[in-house]
Amino acid sequence: MDFTLLTIRVLKMLSVVGGYGIGIILLTVIVRAAMWPLGVSQQRSMRTMQLLQPKMKAIQERYKSDPQKMQQKMMEFYKEHKFNPMAGCFPLLIQMPIFILLYSTLMSPQFISIAGDSQFLFIKRLDATMKSTAGVSNDGVFEVSKNDSFLASKTATVYFDDENEPRLNVKVKKTSKAVEIQGEFTPGENADFKLNLDDTFNYKFDDLVRINKVVLSVTDVRTKEMETMTFEKQNGILRTSFPTKATKEQPLNWDVLVLLVLFMLTMVMSQKAMMSMNKNVNQDPAQAAMQKSMNTFMPLMLGFTFFIIPIPAGVLLYLVASNCFQVVQTLVINKQLEMEDAQKENKISDSDLADAKPIKEKE
Repeated sequence: MDFTLLTIRVLKMLSVVGGYGIGIILLTVIVRAAMWPLGVSQQRSMRTMQLLQPKMKAIQERYKSDPQKMQQKMMEFYKEHKFNPMAGCFPLLIQMPIFILLYSTLMSPQFISIAGDSQFLFIKRLDATMKSTAGVSNDGVFEVSKNDSFLASKTATVYFDDENEPRLNVKVKKTSKAVEIQGEFTPGENADFKLNLDDTFNYKFDDLVRINKVVLSVTDVRTKEMETMTFEKQNGILRTSFPTKATKEQPLNWDVLVLLVLFMLTMVMSQKAMMSMNKNVNQDPAQAAMQKSMNTFMPLMLGFTFFIIPIPAGVLLYLVASNCFQVVQTLVINKQLEMEDAQKENKISDSDLADAKPIKEKE
């Protein structure tokens, strides 16, 4: 099953409400809402660890000269308080494949070819990067630069010499090696593309030599532009000549820059919401200072990385929506955990009062 295509179909259904921008936000909300129980589990584990931190540190200090004894005492401490220090990591491990799938889908040529030119609020194009140089997909002309590389689609239509009907949706074996440019090419002139059959299909040699035509999509790795090419046999080689034009350097896309700033701001807000869990916990000053530095450094580092690496606006929109959901989720779950703690304290207080009542002697 192609999960990228499945995700795109879901986005298509959600985009009926208000375009692909709304579809991206709705899909992010649906996925994050489905993982809400994992978020509760993660924050409960983090909260428990923060509450137990002073006692854990005391054990580490007491047995620091005997690592084996310290490990034994720590395991006894975890067992006594029914606490698993790895519990907070499990939700992250489960969430990561989902986040990677959404990210790779929004970066995929398939999504960009379908919805790349979609607008949303102040965003002019969902496929635009900070300095977008991408051409328009499926317009019959590749917008390229000298050192661009190309990627074949995952499936192709294959024609054989002795078969009347083509074979549809034939799986491509090595998408990164299937297509290559023959010789030198100059952007603005036709480029000669060759199909490497050994790296393309899982057919035997006798079947490969019977192929006379292949139709598949080819994507420029740098710009994500996608064009459909027809390779025909010439002197025993499947090749095609495809028109190109030179990439024109584009000015800075201010709408994408605004999205990047929003991403950094919402990330800071998310981290501050997470830190609010520590307000009632006595935290080590050095640890608190390090945590504060990390909360400042991480948004700046990621923002700088996304400024250099071309990230489409659709991906940044997904990240902003995810951060906003994270802020709301953290605040709501924190409130829920505080209410649980208050109820526990009330039960303990009521129990203490009951134990403190004098027992009446029998008359």
